[in-house]
Amino acid sequence: MNEVVGRDDLLLITLDTLRFDVAEELAAAGRIPHLARHLPGGRWEKRHAPGSFTYASHQAIFAGFLPTPAVPGPHPRLFAARFGGSETTAGRTFVYDTPDLVSGLAAAGYRTVCLGGVGFFNQRGALGSVLPGMFQESHWEPEFGVASATSFEAQVERAEKVVAGLEPDQRLFLFVNVAALHQPNWFHLPGATRESGDSRATHAAALEYVDRHIGRLFAAASSRRRCFTIVCSDHGTAYGDDGWTGHRLGHEVVWTVPYAHFFLESGRAR
Repeated sequence: MNEVVGRDDLLLITLDTLRFDVAEELAAAGRIPHLARHLPGGRWEKRHAPGSFTYASHQAIFAGFLPTPAVPGPHPRLFAARFGGSETTAGRTFVYDTPDLVSGLAAAGYRTVCLGGVGFFNQRGALGSVLPGMFQESHWEPEFGVASATSFEAQVERAEKVVAGLEPDQRLFLFVNVAALHQPNWFHLPGATRESGDSRATHAAALEYVDRHIGRLFAAASSRRRCFTIVCSDHGTAYGDDGWTGHRLGHEVVWTVPYAHFFLESGRAR
């Protein structure tokens, strides 16, 4: 990462609330072709989330604690604040002297931009301003949020405008919190109704919706130079699993998340 930072643009996408099992099944079945073509070996990596709900998990992610591989470690991290005694900081880790990765990248010359999705990024109150407040530039509007059936398309359009407005030599760290997977998501499944509610099937349909449009985001992010990209979930969610519903709880479907990182070569992301 010490070679990547300062040379390439950076893209971090959190597919908010995406379960590992659903992501894995859709990749194997060929139902998310635009994502799968970039996944190493065409498969998601199974990891453990650093938190069981959006706020906690993103605080950890922005501190450099990405989801941890779901196998015994230690697992050196890509990014880490300088911290005496850290057992997951290695020679290849990008180490920064600020409290969080976002400001660390800003200190390295990056323009840091947040495209919010769920309510913790809506800037409509003190709590909803903490995470986006880490960035030099933050965007949120109702069309990006959980109640919008076209939320990801709206986010992609804004990302394209952000990238188009940058000076050619300006490095970019773009963060996108995708709200489409989060409840309510029933409207992404043809024939579903509000009364029938959300389910594992509507969750899967939401991921297929994201996949149909993510090629445009990848193309924008890599339009100026190579882009190092991380795509992951911040936590999963339960749909009646063992009697549990929702997240901010300690069930395996909440803690187990999909993860991938890869390079998008300039001009060949689609």
